[in-house]
Amino acid sequence: MESSDALSILTAEGFTTPLGPTRLPAKRRTDSPEQLLSRLRQGDRGALSRAITLVEGAKDSDQAMASELLDRSLPFSGNSIRVGITGSPGVGKSTLIETLGMYVVGLGSKLAVLTVDPSSPSTHGSILGDKSRMPELSAHPHAYIRPSPSGGRLGGVAHQTREAIQLCEAARFDVVFVETVGVGQSEVEVHGMVDCFLLLALSGAGDELQGIKRGIMEMADVIALTKVDGDNKLRAEVAAGQIERALMLLPPDPHGRRAAVKMCSAKERIGIDDLWASVTTFVDEDKASGRFDWRRGQQSVTWMKELVQQSLLASWLRREDIKQATEKLSSAVQDSKMTPRRAAIELLAITGAEA
Repeated sequence: MESSDALSILTAEGFTTPLGPTRLPAKRRTDSPEQLLSRLRQGDRGALSRAITLVEGAKDSDQAMASELLDRSLPFSGNSIRVGITGSPGVGKSTLIETLGMYVVGLGSKLAVLTVDPSSPSTHGSILGDKSRMPELSAHPHAYIRPSPSGGRLGGVAHQTREAIQLCEAARFDVVFVETVGVGQSEVEVHGMVDCFLLLALSGAGDELQGIKRGIMEMADVIALTKVDGDNKLRAEVAAGQIERALMLLPPDPHGRRAAVKMCSAKERIGIDDLWASVTTFVDEDKASGRFDWRRGQQSVTWMKELVQQSLLASWLRREDIKQATEKLSSAVQDSKMTPRRAAIELLAITGAEA
């Protein structure tokens, strides 16, 4: 049936418009956790995206499914190299990740990149533009890029990044990059969920050592000076020497190692192979010593404790008496009639806890 006017006519198949038929959007699949895991194991990217959305969801029904899915996927996880990547804004994280990622998939690996964008404190929204900054890697059949909002969380990673890593491993990705929001004294949580912590630094941009805080340097396993091309090569060599001397003032890791300092250029694809070799060498040494499995276990225990703390806090804040007391005490603090410390003491005293 044809329409002579501009109105669309709804049929069983979709809409018929003056420009031609248009199909109705496909209904969202409602797979069970078992079915979702099966699709994950078969390399279904849509299933992986759906699974990560579940663990990030706030609904009780989503969380119930996510818990079962994570239980079922645990035997298929753990078989990847997890690399945390951090650096100050402007250091070229996305460009370096794309170039390094293309090198990794070129070696025959399957790479998942979990990127985190800062959330707005007012709207809680994020731009999530990392895919657009990695066009070549985004299109590669052996790479998967998943941007997630930080949700206002400190530590430089999203709330459920650990569980997203597990799901990527269940989907047979053998290398996982975790790109943090940025770098700073609080942007170190990623260190507690990866096998190798890669810190990117920019040479020729002023006082390099002042820009790299001690807390980050102590946690870094590999430090890469980026944009080492053109007139910047000499400055990079000077900066590398400064960083290496600074590292000598810091205590080594349990195996006597200090962070390797490498120079690279994503633009000219210089030093990328050497950088990746440093990462894999660090991981191989940890595996040979037994530290690799020990650290993975410690990271899981830490995550368990964090989940308990988060759950207890959320349950406590849902109590009606706590809500009422919080509102009353907040008003007193707002009007400068009570210090935040005193208000916290009184609020915790409701349940016999101590501030």
